[in-house]
Amino acid sequence: MYHDNNPYLPMKAKIERIIQETSSPDLDVKTFKMKLLGDESLSFLPGQFIEFSIPGFGECPFGFASMLQDDGCFDITIKRTGKVTNRIHALDEGANVWIRGPFGNTFPLEKMEGSDLFYVAGGIGLAPLRPFIQYVLSPENRKKYGKVNMLLAARSSTDHCFTYDYDTWRTIGDTTIQQTIDRDEPDWTGLVGFPHNLIKDMAIDLSNCYAVLCGPPIMIKAVQETLTDMGMPLDRLYTTLEMRMTCGVGKCAKCNIGHQYICVDGPVFSMAELSAMPNEY
Repeated sequence: MYHDNNPYLPMKAKIERIIQETSSPDLDVKTFKMKLLGDESLSFLPGQFIEFSIPGFGECPFGFASMLQDDGCFDITIKRTGKVTNRIHALDEGANVWIRGPFGNTFPLEKMEGSDLFYVAGGIGLAPLRPFIQYVLSPENRKKYGKVNMLLAARSSTDHCFTYDYDTWRTIGDTTIQQTIDRDEPDWTGLVGFPHNLIKDMAIDLSNCYAVLCGPPIMIKAVQETLTDMGMPLDRLYTTLEMRMTCGVGKCAKCNIGHQYICVDGPVFSMAELSAMPNEY
């Protein structure tokens, strides 16, 4: 719900908790558990995003990294990459910030019912998939979907996000999680290698399956090509984009791909939809 039904007016929120996700030397990914202040309310679905701003520094789009929690909080996970994100990373718990939204579309949750799901995430690419995973694995929804397989990739063992979730997810029926890193490390017991090179050796039945991909563009393209070669149709492959979004409402035209706007027509797209658009993502 927008503030006063106006998508341009931000809503004030408080950072309740900050979680350091990565432990690599650059410590570049944090999760901010936030809650709206006052009488504002928020309702959103997996795949949607907000515009996050700090007055005097700027505004950036970020996908929700959790479903709405029982205490009214929601997670936004942010990688430190520039001026605004550096300032956000410098915030302390208790700080006030401003958000607009929610914006964008969602994953086709009902369409995917009755099918297996295969999530492939690279690094912080797990963040926008996490609400979808939480939705599917929740007690009220788990029986609506088939087997759930996850291949979670990162540069190193210290770059995996949300590792505190993995043990809980693994306890839920028909749910399998495999982690991989780019290069082997001492004491690492998971997989080693890039996702597109590992998929063919995984015991995944693609005959009644949707794959959901998020991560670096080169990873998404390589995994998509591998799954396509294995027989998965493009309309069963989905990804979420956040490239070049600014206004969130399709007015600034910075995020267009052809005649489509990522902030309005996306950020969730099937590969069939993307294949019909100019190759810009």
